[in-house]
Amino acid sequence: MSINTEAEGRVYPSAAPYQVSREAIREFAGAVKSEHPAHHDVEAATALGHRDLVAPPTFAVVVAQRAEAAVVADSEVGIDFSRVVHADERFTHHAPILAGDTLNAQVTLDRIRLMGAGAMVTTRVEITTAEGEARSTVTSSLLVRAEDEEESA
Repeated sequence: MSINTEAEGRVYPSAAPYQVSREAIREFAGAVKSEHPAHHDVEAATALGHRDLVAPPTFAVVVAQRAEAAVVADSEVGIDFSRVVHADERFTHHAPILAGDTLNAQVTLDRIRLMGAGAMVTTRVEITTAEGEARSTVTSSLLVRAEDEEESA
């Protein structure tokens, strides 16, 4: 199946809210080897003026990928996830993500660029708190490889 370029611009319903926990922040910080005390120790975070632990900058990907799943699962778009190569991810942070935040994520299929029989698919996820405060914008590009001629014959 080829990618449906008419899906470009489609906005998907918000993913289920994500409750940011101290445990999730600490585990993510450990996984990315971020040793800053504000990711691990509440007193260190509050000494910097935050109400709770501060998530590492790339933590936003946890929330964004849950929202991006709607694009991949949309059969009208035509993405075969077995043929996907992650090409790019960019973060624009508006405010820190903190333990205790309830985050909403709205994904938009920003761009589909056909490349031969394959395509570059770019999504944008706006992450906000339950109160509507902007936290991060995550822009991600996926290269959807074309089927090999041998496979399609």
